[in-house]
Amino acid sequence: MKDASAQLRTATRRAKSDVANKLVSMFLHELSRRVSHDWPLKVDGEEYERVVRDAFQNRCPYCLRQLSGADWVVEHLDGMNRCRAGLHVPGNVVVACKKCNSEKRRDDSQPTLSLAASGWESFLSHDGTRCRPLCQSCVYWKTVWPDEADRQRIMAENLERIRLFRARFTEFQALIPSLVETMPKTLAKLYLDCQQFAENEISALLERFDEGRPDAG
Repeated sequence: MKDASAQLRTATRRAKSDVANKLVSMFLHELSRRVSHDWPLKVDGEEYERVVRDAFQNRCPYCLRQLSGADWVVEHLDGMNRCRAGLHVPGNVVVACKKCNSEKRRDDSQPTLSLAASGWESFLSHDGTRCRPLCQSCVYWKTVWPDEADRQRIMAENLERIRLFRARFTEFQALIPSLVETMPKTLAKLYLDCQQFAENEISALLERFDEGRPDAG
């Protein structure tokens, strides 16, 4: 069992990482607003939500579960994090079931993917034929479609359906090559710079606190 000091150091590192990740997300949201300002369809409008729901028949684009009540969330096909560099723009935003949104994070958070170039494609590539036996994503998909032939066929169909959906948004498609080329390094630097800034500020504040203590010196 970790001692209290080790637990505190772990919690501190996690907190700095959370702050850095939040800054990355804030940057991606601001970038999204800037690049999509003049696009004909607005991602937060009712028209876009109608387009998305019609495109997938009001079903989760990953598992095909009917979306109803509170069992759905806004989902970014390319995750809005430093690994995937997704944007909150038409073509990247869909609605999905909460379960798939949660399960997909395993792929979205990986610096390097082995099954596909993007997180959403990788998520839908865990058909049980290419991963280690205890792969959690493969296990998940086996619970959705137990039959291997059905699972492979449906997942391949869903991949193609999402590709066709994204292809409809030409402004977004034109932007993807530059995002793939520039964003990973930019976001990695932003993440590290934020953590370094946090460390420096914390150290400076602690030193100032120590200097002001009555027993200092």
